[in-house]
Amino acid sequence: MAKKTDDVRRAFATNRAARYNYTITDQIETGLSLLGAEVKSVREGKVVLKDAFATIKDGEVFLHNMHISPYKFATGTPIEPERTRKLLLHRREIEKLGRAIRQQGVTLVPLRLYLNRGFIKVELGLAKGKKQHDKRATKRDDAMKRDLRAELARRQKGR
Repeated sequence: MAKKTDDVRRAFATNRAARYNYTITDQIETGLSLLGAEVKSVREGKVVLKDAFATIKDGEVFLHNMHISPYKFATGTPIEPERTRKLLLHRREIEKLGRAIRQQGVTLVPLRLYLNRGFIKVELGLAKGKKQHDKRATKRDDAMKRDLRAELARRQKGR
């Protein structure tokens, strides 16, 4: 059977604010424990990662403030949109993240929510907060890159 191209690494949501507000030092792919109606809603793209963060408690990693809108065709008890969800990692990975958080003073921020070989995954980033002047520098660099791409496109078109 042929592999579906849209089934590999299709992003449902990205956290653009995280890359603006934080310096991302390391990234890790994690699984996500969801209920059936939540999976349907995620596949429709009804997810907001903007204010989400992850914490480690009792050797487990939990994702807080990720909003998944209720699936409109769901039956049974309604699911809380911003409930705390468990992230699925190996024990060694959790210990490594815990050490990084304690030593470096960083936080865990979700960067992307995507589909990987039929499973919904979360890309977590070890994030350190940016100062205001760093944010301005990031904006300036992005504007320069955008202008450069536009100029290159104009030159390609003019050939």
